[in-house]
Amino acid sequence: MTTVLPHLPALQVVIPLLGAVLCALLRRPAPAFGLALAVSWLMPVIAAALLWQVIQGGPISYHMGGWAPPWGIEYRVDLLNGFVLLLVAAVGAAIMPFAWHSVGFEIDEGRRAWFYCMYLLCLAGLLGIAITGDAFNAFVFLEISSLSSYVLIALGRDRRALLASFQYLVMGTIGATFYVIGVGFLYLLTGSLNMVDIAQRLGPAWAEHPRAIVAALAFVSAGVGLKLALFPLHVWLPNAYAHAPSWVTVFLSATATKVAIYLLIRFYFSIFGVAIAFDTLPIAQIVIALSIAAMVIASLIAVFESDVKRMLAYSSVAQIGYITLGIGLANQAGLTGGLVHVFNHAVMKAALFLAIGAVFYRAGTVNLAELSGIGRKMPVTLAVFTIAGFGLVGTPGTAGFISKWYLALGALDQGWWVLVLVIVGSSLIAMVYVGRVLEIAWLREPTPAIARASDPPLPMLLPILLLGAATIYFGIDTQWSAGIAEASAQALLGGLR
Repeated sequence: MTTVLPHLPALQVVIPLLGAVLCALLRRPAPAFGLALAVSWLMPVIAAALLWQVIQGGPISYHMGGWAPPWGIEYRVDLLNGFVLLLVAAVGAAIMPFAWHSVGFEIDEGRRAWFYCMYLLCLAGLLGIAITGDAFNAFVFLEISSLSSYVLIALGRDRRALLASFQYLVMGTIGATFYVIGVGFLYLLTGSLNMVDIAQRLGPAWAEHPRAIVAALAFVSAGVGLKLALFPLHVWLPNAYAHAPSWVTVFLSATATKVAIYLLIRFYFSIFGVAIAFDTLPIAQIVIALSIAAMVIASLIAVFESDVKRMLAYSSVAQIGYITLGIGLANQAGLTGGLVHVFNHAVMKAALFLAIGAVFYRAGTVNLAELSGIGRKMPVTLAVFTIAGFGLVGTPGTAGFISKWYLALGALDQGWWVLVLVIVGSSLIAMVYVGRVLEIAWLREPTPAIARASDPPLPMLLPILLLGAATIYFGIDTQWSAGIAEASAQALLGGLR
């Protein structure tokens, strides 16, 4: 065991990569699913062990190939990305049992082994982005996760998924290009790709090349902003979530955008923020303005959507706005709220999309007009949807309330009462679109089309119940989620220039 522990950072990425290769070689759905399930359940064990080591002994630095940084690639784990690693790994493990029935229902048999191959490849890419300490290596993993995501979206039977995947590919390619141009500027300015080393060398370069540094910041912001669906760079997300297979929507909504948000936070606070004083640039004002637009406009669009998956997709754009609002506030309470909402939104949105995936499995539709009375036929599933929906609104006793409470405190710390009203107002809009679904599902008579619907099989139901329970639990006991977010925010803000 002592020989394995030092290599956990590498195993966090290598195991799902090898699992993806084996799934491709197996070529049969059942063994591929079993392998993907085993790998998924192993990943949170490794992530939890890494996070525990960080809590006990501080950041972990792992040198790939024995080459010491900054010359070699470094995997570096601190409190922030340990938190993200555990989130991504835990979500993958929690939702994996749901995949057997859902994937079998929505994806042709000949493609299912490739589906699990692409999933493990995407998981490896997301974990790699979170753990690497090398800016270019992050680009490599970003492309691994993105390319596999495009395939996952396109694998379903819905032909609209092909167009959605192509739109995502185009926007994702533009975002990756912008990101790598920004990293190229940083390399020209500092001669390094190691994130810690770049932060140390970038400060002296500010006096001689301020425009180049601002250009690098702009390119990285635009590139990562496209990946995380920062408003108005979100145009790929609604179609991708709405037309992808249900399980893919769950996984991407809970992990992919969260990892991209982590990457933006890492660049803002651990690289640029260490080198230059942000108050010399209008970064905070731009981020806050775009966040408010996302919170209000995306929520209003969701109110008028008739497709529940598309409604929840626009809700994700709005919820990303809450996270980036915390980044823009850049104070202890605000940044804590943004970081804890990375976790809370992943839990709540995964529960919502799982519930809707189960509805699609039983009823064959997610069109709101065709789901009258579905709550009476699928009471457990819709009960979890109701709980997670209340979480999106920010109802006390749910995880969503904790996030918005911290964000409101962050706004008050700045003396911005109007921003608190915006947070409350956008939450009321969320109540409208969540309420539309609940009214139709619970208060109307069941239609003949769903007369035979019932709660899904136990392997699908257990992940739904688990995430529904987590929505309540992390709204009551915040010691772990908000505690780590608060400590991470303190460390990030303490390093600012």
